[in-house]
Amino acid sequence: MTTRNAPSVTLRDIRRAAARIKGVAHRTPVLRSRTLDEAVGAEVHVKCENFQRIGAFKFRGAYNAASQLSQEQLKRGIAAYSSGNHAQAVALAARELGSTAVILMPEDTPRSKLEATAGYGAEIVTYDRYTGDRVALGEALAAERGLALIPPYEHPEVIAGQGTAALELIEEAGELGGLVVPVGGGGLIAGSATAAKGMHGATRVIGVEPEDGDDTRRSLEAGSRVGIAVPRTIADGQAAEMPGELTFSVNQRLVDEISLVSDDDIRAAMRFAFERLKIVVEPSGASALAALLAGRITRLPRRVGLIISGGNIDAARFADLCG
Repeated sequence: MTTRNAPSVTLRDIRRAAARIKGVAHRTPVLRSRTLDEAVGAEVHVKCENFQRIGAFKFRGAYNAASQLSQEQLKRGIAAYSSGNHAQAVALAARELGSTAVILMPEDTPRSKLEATAGYGAEIVTYDRYTGDRVALGEALAAERGLALIPPYEHPEVIAGQGTAALELIEEAGELGGLVVPVGGGGLIAGSATAAKGMHGATRVIGVEPEDGDDTRRSLEAGSRVGIAVPRTIADGQAAEMPGELTFSVNQRLVDEISLVSDDDIRAAMRFAFERLKIVVEPSGASALAALLAGRITRLPRRVGLIISGGNIDAARFADLCG
C-alpha cells in the first residue's frame, strides 16, 4: 500500500519553478464569464492553459526540468514519451535550450500533435499504445542513445513546473474554495494540489477523469495504485492506465475528490467553451469544465477555480466531435 509520506514537492519548489520559467513560459489569462457562473451556480475563475506555449500546460514542467540539466546532458539530447502535449513541450524546451529531442509517441496520436512535435525539431519514434509499454520503451530508447529522459509526470521538477499554473491562478483570483483539475498521469493535479494547499490549506482539490479512464479514482479508493485497461476515450491526453508512483503519493495526501465525466459531457463542454467563452479546448483540456457544467462535483464551493489544460485540436477533429 502507498503510504502518506512527507511531500516530495513543496510550495517552495513551485515558487522556484515559477522563477525559472518566467519570461519563457506564458503567464496565461484567467477568464471570467457571467454565463458560466450562472450555468453552474458559482463564481468560476478559468485558468486558460490553452494559451500556453505549445497550447498546453505541459511546457511549464518540461522547461523547468530541462533547464536544470547539465550542459553535457543538453549536448547529448533529451528523450520523452507522450501522447502529444508533453511531446511538444519537451521538443520546444530542448530547442529553447539549444538541445535536441527524441520523442516516443503512440501511432494513433492526433496528426496535429505529431506534426507540431516534428515542427519543433524533434525526432519521432512511434509505438502501439495498446500493446507496447511506453515507459519501458522510452527508458530503453534513452539508454540506447545516451539521452536524458524527462517523463510526462513522474519527475519532481515536472510536477513543480505544472504547479505554477495553479500558483498563478490563485495569485490572481485570491483564495478559492475549490480547484478543479483534469487528471491523466497525475502531474498537473499533484502540482496544483501542492500549490493550492500550500497557499490556502482549506481549498478543496477536485480531480476530473473520463469515465473509462478512472485509474486515479480507483487507486484513491483502494489506497494503492490500481491499473486498468488502456482507456478508449476522446480525451487522449487522459488515457492513463495507472497513476504514477510519485504523483499518486502526492495526490493520495492532497486530493479531496475525483469526479468522472463522459465523452458526451466533454463534447458539451468543448461546445460551451467555443460558443460562450470563445476559446478552443481539446477534449482532455475540457474535462474540468465538463465536470462543472454537468453537475458532477459534490458540494461545489462558492468561489472555484478550474484549469483548462490544453487546446491542441485541429479544425477537422473539433468539427467531428462537436459539430
